[in-house]
Amino acid sequence: MKRLLSSALAGVALASVALFGTVAKAEYPERPITVIVPWGAGGGTDATGRMIAKIMQDELGVPVNVVNRTGGSGVVGHQAIATAKPDGYTIGIVTVEIAMMHWVGLTDLDYTAYTPIALYNADPAGVSVTADSKFTNVKEILDAAKANPGKMKGSGTGQGGIWHLALAGMLVDAGLDPNSVPWVPSQGAAPALADLAAGGVDVVTASVVETRALKEAGKVKVLAVMADERLPAFPDVPTLKEAGGPDWKTAAWRTVAAPKGLPKPIQDKLGATIEKVYKSQEFQDFMASRGFGLTWADAAGLAKHYEEADASFGKVLKAVGLAK
Repeated sequence: MKRLLSSALAGVALASVALFGTVAKAEYPERPITVIVPWGAGGGTDATGRMIAKIMQDELGVPVNVVNRTGGSGVVGHQAIATAKPDGYTIGIVTVEIAMMHWVGLTDLDYTAYTPIALYNADPAGVSVTADSKFTNVKEILDAAKANPGKMKGSGTGQGGIWHLALAGMLVDAGLDPNSVPWVPSQGAAPALADLAAGGVDVVTASVVETRALKEAGKVKVLAVMADERLPAFPDVPTLKEAGGPDWKTAAWRTVAAPKGLPKPIQDKLGATIEKVYKSQEFQDFMASRGFGLTWADAAGLAKHYEEADASFGKVLKAVGLAK
């Protein structure tokens, strides 16, 4: 009898181990995932981040929620991604600013604080003014900056951000002081463009994609795009060189990343999921309809991209006197 009871208890114990072992090894993800967007609602990063979250949710079968964490010229949101628990339940949209903000003294945070997942987008900067602006091309803006340094104001993102570098680099390449058009920091392209439309600043160097709505509404005109060629989605916008400016090119990029220390199986699962998102017809159509540039790199490719971009932007920021 004792032997039978012992056997029965052993069987229950083994069944319990098997049961709880199965629970412990349940496939990721088991609960909602948070996607942190370091920039405000309405901008390009927010729009693409929300579309990625929507399709991820369909692919993974769990809620994927977007949280905007703005402030500190992008530092607050990027820091929130980096300091989250590396368990795959908090990831984020890490933008080009991660290769710049530490160079200008905003933070010590850099790309090494993340586990790379994928690169999905790159968009060149545009040069935008109000629809009723007296400027009809970039040469006229540069001439005005030379004749009256400090009179015009520019905006597009935080101090030392990608769109600030776009303007500063254009000025330096044209032989002007990068401070000849003082920079007004903003929490992203959307508020900067709203400030432009309201007359608070004179020029915004955000991407053409982010300017699209105001452009189509007839409130803003885009004088140039900082690229080698005109963008297929905006064939009426000349390149910077065509518009009388220097041959200066700058692009913003967006990536998906997680905190450093993410387990490899979860990194691989997220990478495969984001690749499905990227290749989906819904995402391709969304990006094309908004004019966002589609650029893909997997985790290994993104790791290399982060490293190269960090070195490149550091060099440029030092050249224009913005590096600390």
